[in-house]
Amino acid sequence: MRRKKMQEESHNHERWLVSYADFITLLFAFFVVMYSVSSVNEGKYKVLSETLEGVFAASQRSISPIQVGQQTAAPPKSDAPKIQPFDTPDRTKGTATGEEKQRIREIADQFTTSLQQLIGEGMVTINESDEWIELSLRNNLLFQSGDAVPVDQAFPLIERIAGILKEYPNAVLVEGFTDNIPIRSSIYPSNWELSVARSAAVVRLLNFGGVDNRRMAAVGYGEHQPIARNDTSDGRSRNRRVVLLVAKDESVRLTLRN
Repeated sequence: MRRKKMQEESHNHERWLVSYADFITLLFAFFVVMYSVSSVNEGKYKVLSETLEGVFAASQRSISPIQVGQQTAAPPKSDAPKIQPFDTPDRTKGTATGEEKQRIREIADQFTTSLQQLIGEGMVTINESDEWIELSLRNNLLFQSGDAVPVDQAFPLIERIAGILKEYPNAVLVEGFTDNIPIRSSIYPSNWELSVARSAAVVRLLNFGGVDNRRMAAVGYGEHQPIARNDTSDGRSRNRRVVLLVAKDESVRLTLRN
């Protein structure tokens, strides 16, 4: 009995080591947390330091301080261009110079000569003024119904047009139009998307033909600007078209704003 009692007492004396080990572990974890909280993020500190140095080292913006009761000084002028609102193109606005009128005349003459057969068939129409040329192409010359992938005959046609346009600096706005028959597909949810895709496809072909991308823009109007009634098959066929607007300006942004 005495030996068993001595063994139990020896076992009880060793249990304090477990509690001590747990205490040391918790103490170590506490110091790790305290160190991580108190450590400085060098990257953030560097950014903050450089920002403060830039503010305090900046040049003085005002020659004399503004006194109470005086009129507030006008803000410094910015060299950035003003943002202009987007307006529907007005094709009769502005006055073309003599050189611009001459370029318009030359482009129109070349279109007429190159596309004479299609003009005679009523597939292509050309309207001209001193400010712009409107070259209208029937949709069946370029695309199949409900699609924006150019057909085979579209490539040589657009290549002929690009061969004329690439020799001049005029901006080109390509406009897509459809009839009013709704289209609902996984690719084109509406006629608006379809018209934009068609005009963008023509822009891409013109670029392949040598026309600078910086001179061009693609716009889609869907069925919202018809030139004929949509209650007849002939009227719907006329409304399905792609129009190349060749402007007197060299900047496509000016073309969109004028």
